Amino acid sequence: MKSVQQEVDERSNLAGTNKFELLLFRLGADARSQRSELFGINVFKIREIVAMPEITAVAGAPAHVLGVVNLRGQIIQVLDLPGITGCKPQTGLNIMLVTEFARTTQAFAVESVEEIVRLDWGQVLSSEHSAGSGMVTSIARLQDEHGAPPRLAQVLDVETILRNLTESDRMDVNPQTIGARIRIKPGAVVLAADDSVVARALIEQGLEAMGLPFIMTKTGREAWDQLSAIAASAEAEGKTVYDKVALVVTDLEMPEMDGFTLTRNIKKQARFADMPVVIHSSLSGTTNEEHVRSVGADAYVAKFSAEDLAATIRRILQRQAMAT
Repeated sequence: MKSVQQEVDERSNLAGTNKFELLLFRLGADARSQRSELFGINVFKIREIVAMPEITAVAGAPAHVLGVVNLRGQIIQVLDLPGITGCKPQTGLNIMLVTEFARTTQAFAVESVEEIVRLDWGQVLSSEHSAGSGMVTSIARLQDEHGAPPRLAQVLDVETILRNLTESDRMDVNPQTIGARIRIKPGAVVLAADDSVVARALIEQGLEAMGLPFIMTKTGREAWDQLSAIAASAEAEGKTVYDKVALVVTDLEMPEMDGFTLTRNIKKQARFADMPVVIHSSLSGTTNEEHVRSVGADAYVAKFSAEDLAATIRRILQRQAMAT
């Protein structure tokens, strides 16, 4: 039997291999199909899984906010995930998933937890063109060991879900706090990658406020293909890729190719070795930051603070300019 430390080390090391672990759970019957579908969240976002404790309702709470719980001295908001996704639990809200991401801690109520599966990001396809409402970033194909057709699990965009529940009148990106516009080589762009609709919109707002032209992609694979195509175009013009791309900003969790693999691919090729890469992710903690350093990324920024992202991009570009 593996020790707890072995399990932790093994799970942590997945980040460098384009693999990850997905916690599978069910929310109840879908309002239209009446089927109980599988959903998933990256294990790295899960702090703990507990039987549903007593919830204290909060007066005036928004729809789908069940209330708060006191978990070992920490007051945590509990969200009705079946209600948010249009599902109806058949046996009740039995399990609470306590999550940490995007600088916040919150809990999601679910009907049941199934298992943890280990997947390659190549088994996960973007749901961008599906009929979803933006709450699902991708669809994971789960291979059956006995040869049965693959099961499908919907990977939830918990950042978008949380954001939709906490909408406010404040500006997401305030040009007044971003600082002076950043100048880069004429004709160059920032190449960005993120699979979340909300995250892409916020990144675009931030880059526009910085005065930086950009190309936005939805997966690590798309970003890698884009960078390779730009490099080939630059070479045909007698230029280098650095004349066309000033910096890469990438998320970590993405279908087809994750941000760790994208960064490692960039840094291990001689033609891209000096390309600055900033990892911008809701996954935090020392383990992920260690992986960021191990794959050669130039900086890590936790989602989402436009001011932090702007300051980091400014610092990296200034350092790059001094080096050249």
